[in-house]
This record gives sequence, C-alpha cells and structure tokens, in this order.
Amino acid sequence: MTNTIAARISDFLSNFPPFSLLEKDQLIKIASVVRVNYYEQGKAIFTKNEKAHDFFYIVHKGAVDLQKVTENQEPETIDKCDEGDVFGLRPLFAGENYQINAVTDEESVVYAIPINEFKPLAISNEQVGNFLMESFASNTRNPYSIDHRGKLISEEEGIGFKKEALFDLHPIPIVKKIVTVSPETSIKKAATLMSKKRVGSVIVVVDKKPVGIVTDVNFREEVVTGNISIDDFISDIMISPVICHSKKITIAQAQLMMMKHNINHICITKDGTPNTKVKGIVSEHDIMVSQGNNPSVLMKAINRANSTSKLNRIRSKIMLLLEGYLKSNIPLTHISKIIFELNDATIKRTIQRCLLKMDTPPPVQFAWMSLGSQGRKEQLLHTDQDNALVFEDVPEEKLEETRAYFLKLATKVTKRLNIIGYDFCPADMMARNPQYCLSTSEWKDQFSKWVTASGNDEILLCQIFFDFDIAFGDSRLTNAISDHIFDILKGNKVFLSKLAAQALRNPSPLGFFRQFLVEQDGENKDFFDIKKRGIMPLTDAGRLLILEHRVKNISNTAERFEKLAQLEPNNKEIYDACAYSSKALIKFRTKQGLLNKDSGRFINLEYLSKEDKIKLKRCFKTIKEIQELIKLRFETTYYL
Repeated sequence: MTNTIAARISDFLSNFPPFSLLEKDQLIKIASVVRVNYYEQGKAIFTKNEKAHDFFYIVHKGAVDLQKVTENQEPETIDKCDEGDVFGLRPLFAGENYQINAVTDEESVVYAIPINEFKPLAISNEQVGNFLMESFASNTRNPYSIDHRGKLISEEEGIGFKKEALFDLHPIPIVKKIVTVSPETSIKKAATLMSKKRVGSVIVVVDKKPVGIVTDVNFREEVVTGNISIDDFISDIMISPVICHSKKITIAQAQLMMMKHNINHICITKDGTPNTKVKGIVSEHDIMVSQGNNPSVLMKAINRANSTSKLNRIRSKIMLLLEGYLKSNIPLTHISKIIFELNDATIKRTIQRCLLKMDTPPPVQFAWMSLGSQGRKEQLLHTDQDNALVFEDVPEEKLEETRAYFLKLATKVTKRLNIIGYDFCPADMMARNPQYCLSTSEWKDQFSKWVTASGNDEILLCQIFFDFDIAFGDSRLTNAISDHIFDILKGNKVFLSKLAAQALRNPSPLGFFRQFLVEQDGENKDFFDIKKRGIMPLTDAGRLLILEHRVKNISNTAERFEKLAQLEPNNKEIYDACAYSSKALIKFRTKQGLLNKDSGRFINLEYLSKEDKIKLKRCFKTIKEIQELIKLRFETTYYL
C-alpha cells in the first residue's frame, strides 16, 4: 500500500536540489523517514554553539531566519530561508556545532531529514556530492540556480546578477586587530593575550612573517584535553604552514580556500604569501557576518519587511553595501544595477503595505512611476523623491472619486518613503499632488500640451517626465504614455530644437584659466554644484540625442550614450567618453555624499586632491565637446 504522506513529501522534495538530483526510489526512501515539524513564529530550531542535530532541514511552508550573534549577544538576520531552502546541513558534514541561530520568521512547517539516511546517497551520487561542495564553497543553499534564485526580482521583471556580482565582487572586511607571538611564547601567555584582546586566534611569527596559527579549536583539542601542558611552547600546537592571501580577497575566494585546506582562518599578508609581513586575518565568522549585507539577503529582508521602521533599517544596510562596493572600486555599472533593484524593491514593498491599509482595493488598474535619478537608475544616495501616478481611464462622473482614492494612497506612500529616507520633493513633484496623479488620457493630454506649448517651464517638465520608470503596477498604462510621447515627437524638429537649447543651459563648468565655476551666493556660496554643472549637462544631452533616434526603454544616461555609440559609429569616441564621464561624476558625487553624510551635490573644492580635480576637469572637457555637437546638429544655443 502506498504511503501517501511519503508520496506527498517526495513530490515536494523533487522540486528542489539536492533532492531533485536523486533517483525516484532514493527519493521515496528519504521521504519515508522525513519528520514533519510544525513551529510557531519566533521558535528556535537550533541556536549558536548547540550540538548539531541528527537532521538537516528544508522549509515546506513559512520562513526561517538565519541569524548571527553580534558581540553584544544580539541576534542579527543574515539570511532568510523560504519554501524549498535547505539549512543546517554544513555542521553535519563539517563535524562542528551550529555557528548561527535558525529561528522561524513566521508560522512554519519544516521537514527534518536524517543525516544518516542522506549521507550515503550524497557519497554515492556524484551530482549530489558536487552540489554540496559548490553549496559550501559559495555559501548558497542552491548554487545551481544562481541565475534564478540569485536574481533581484521585481513584480514584473528583474535584472539578474551573476554569481560573481554577489560573491566574487563582494569583499570581506579584513580584521586588523591581531595578536602575534614568537614560537617560544608559552601557551599560557598566548591564551592570556587572546583573552585580553578578545580574539579567537593568535598568529605565530618570526621577523613579523607568519609561520603558524593557533585558534580556539587548537586549545580545545590539544590543551584542554590534557595532551599538552599550558607551559609548553605555542609552536607545539600551532598549525603550519599558514595559508595566506593578499588583502584583496573576496568571499568566494576565502570560502574555497577554507574548504580546500579544511581551515577556518586565512592570514592576510602584504603579497599573499608567508614571506611578507602580516597585515590581518579573515575567519569563517567574518564571512558569515559579511553575508548580512549581501544584496540577495537584503532583497529578501525588504520583501518580508512588515513595517516602515524595518525598511528604514534595511535602507541603512544598503548604504553600507554601497560604501563597501565603492571602497572596493567595483564598476559603477554593477553598483547601479544592484542599488537600483534594492531601491525599487523598497518602493514596491512600501506601496504593497499601503494598499493593505486602504479601506478598499484600487477601483481600477494603476502604475506608480519613479522620476528623475531613480527613473534613470542612477539614484545611489538619499535624495528627493520624484514620482507620479497614472490610473486607468474611467467615465467622467467617476474621475474625481477615482483620483481621490489614488491621492489618498499616494499620500500614505510618500509619507512612508520620507520616513525611510527619501526626502519630500521641494517642488511637490510627487504622486500626492493632483497635478501628477492623472488618468491615462489626462497624461496624454498633458504631454501634448507640454510639447505644443513648449516654454521653458514646459520643457523642464518634459525633461523630468521623459525619464520615468515603472516602479509598481500595470505596465500597459506606462507603455501607452511612452507610445504617445514618441508619436507626438515624430518629426517635431521645433520641439527638439527647444529641448536642445535647454540642454545647453549649463555650459562647461570651467572658467578662465580652467578654474571651477562655483556658486556665487546663497547657503552654498563658494561650493561647486556637481549636479547642476556636471551631471545634468550630460543627462540632458543623452536624453535629447536618444529621443532624436526614437529609442525607447533606455533611461540610464551612460546606457543612452553607449547605445548612441552603436547608432553613430562616427561619433563613437565622444559618446563613449560621455558614458564614462557620466558614471565617473555619479560615482564621485556618491563618494562625496557618503563622506559628508549628505546628497553629495555641493562640494568644497579645498578638500579635493589634485588628482580628483584633474579627473573632474577631464569629464568637463567631455561636456564641452558634447554641447558643441548639439549646437552644430540642432543649430541652436541656449536662450532664456
């Protein structure tokens, strides 16, 4: 007679590796010995330093937080396990206690799989064995689905990041607080130093070069057991030779080295060999801690956040991630995509939560549009929120009632985004403003008026709204607006000429003798405005030229210039230079903002190095060249 419970468990397990790699009869055998455990929210499945269970686990329903324990003994979530995620397996194979906590984030059903039943299958099945090795090496529960589970996914579409973007490009903070001793130091003295300095290892050196390492494990196995006296030399229990690496070590590299050599610590030296001075140390614990700011972990945390305060705390971690990427000199293309997706997910989650707080569901379909830098996928720092809302057309008698619903929703959303860290727009260019909460037909009429009655104000509004990106809702509505915009611009050389004139309103920011032009008055007097004088001229130029070519769905400035380089090979050199300058200026502004804990817009030139000033001047030369191209092509100059 068929065991229906085992059959159902088998069907579930077959959807997830490593179980999907088993033969059917092997899967049934495993399913028949699985324990089905129910846990209430907040229940600990295992805790740090607890002896490893005879089982490992897979989430059937619900979610489980994996938590590291901070120095203050406070739990901090470093990963979240959803349906089909395996956890608690590594200690069983490594023969060690649990290094983290596993606590249910919500009411959960978890399958417990006996390791004694599973281990023979892992040894005999090469595919399963490879899966486990790759899982341990990359610290992912499912390394075979990096292209899917590793994506930062939005509601409608997502940008996937390769494993290297999540791991190989993510650096490990190196611990420089180290204790070094000579080989003749007594074990007792070394242990006393470790306790006093509150570190978990000591490096044995000769002429400041590492010859061995001793960790808590060595003390436990050699000294506490009585095999070696505390009065003996530290060299009697040290592990030698020392596995070393240079300071530019990444998470993936460190994990692979630790797995390969069966170690928990890597010594950091000047050239990555034991032949030079010790600079620091990386431990398995450091790797675990670094996962807390991993983008995929942050994405899960955002999607599960049930309060604005939680989203605000996650936002702080996103800033730490951004700062780490910049310090490691990771290409801005990678940084921008990751930070955009995290910002976008934050906006989505905020809207989702606000919809639940509304008295009724939306009366019609709608879409939330991000404008400005977020719409261009260039928003890295805490800046103003610029947004708008479009809703489906309704009969005239229902229009104001429908608008009132979405204005109420937008007020809730913008208020919470402000709490998270997105300041209110000073010009009130937000979806809570009735001027920017319109039906599809109203938006089409609005763009038609802006284009036909194109004074300076209308041109400026057009420029802002040409850079929108859908953040939430029905993409058909925003697509309809995009199609309308390109229809009314077709053959409209007069409007493009006016747009060109506006793109020239901020000329090259260098005056006579190639000096920076700074603000002449106001609270930012004598400061350099990198947004107005550096970033905006390139943004305006890229938007104008891409519209001239009628290219849709590219809003990022650097990507626009890269596309233009393909469309106009004869101007490839200048467009490539513009793409580079755009990324360089945004990166420079972001670094300044993180340094000064502000938007990074206004810069005190006195604190810039000569090298920074030279780099900026090169970018400004590019601005002058692209503006000369615009003047010639559109036969225009800026007018007031």
